[in-house]
Amino acid sequence: MTDLKAFPITRKWPPQYPDRIQLYSLPTPNGVKVAIMLEETGLEYEPHLVRFDANEQLSPEFSSLNPNSKIPAIIDPHGPGDAPLPLFESGAILIYLGDKAADGQAGRFLPQSGAARYETIQWVMFQMGGIGPMFGQVGFFHKFAGKDYEDKRPRDRYVAEAKRLLGVLDRRLAGRAWVMGETYSIADMAIFPWVNVLNTFYGASDLVGLQDFKEVMRVLETFLARPAVARGLNIPARPT
Repeated sequence: MTDLKAFPITRKWPPQYPDRIQLYSLPTPNGVKVAIMLEETGLEYEPHLVRFDANEQLSPEFSSLNPNSKIPAIIDPHGPGDAPLPLFESGAILIYLGDKAADGQAGRFLPQSGAARYETIQWVMFQMGGIGPMFGQVGFFHKFAGKDYEDKRPRDRYVAEAKRLLGVLDRRLAGRAWVMGETYSIADMAIFPWVNVLNTFYGASDLVGLQDFKEVMRVLETFLARPAVARGLNIPARPT
């Protein structure tokens, strides 16, 4: 039995299954990326809900795992050398899990070598550096406190950038089943939860003209039809 007591976060979220990957998250676009990946790979894990309404992401216990106080974060009790590995940043976690699952799945979601590996990571970084921050700002100015600002120039700036990024993605997907071609990958798991949130929780589909990006909508529909995606979008379950 693996002992994770050295990690302060386990005092607030005690593991019931310490031999499994511990996931500390919330079903937001960044959080569900990792849940979807875990569901797709079949790696054993235990999810823990980090409640934003209680500011649990700012707690000393959570900050001990992620000093940036953002979800998701994980502890893999069987990391490199079979030592526990704490890890934060969703893109880094996707890459790590892609490599961890590769032994049994021959690099199914992340190629283990060659140009395709770096091209896949490139598109993950496209989401991390562009789609996530820009779509998140659209959400802030359209759904949250920013919607009350009389000056709409900040909102319009982010809407224009979101449209530009959707155009980049739309052109990339033309003639392709997925971002990397015929192969579903961590690039899709990174990008499409953010496209989905524009269309659902943010209610910004009309604002950004999402329906005009036909290739994006085609692949989003295919993405959402995957059973692992349907499960991952609700992990960890929110309190009822």
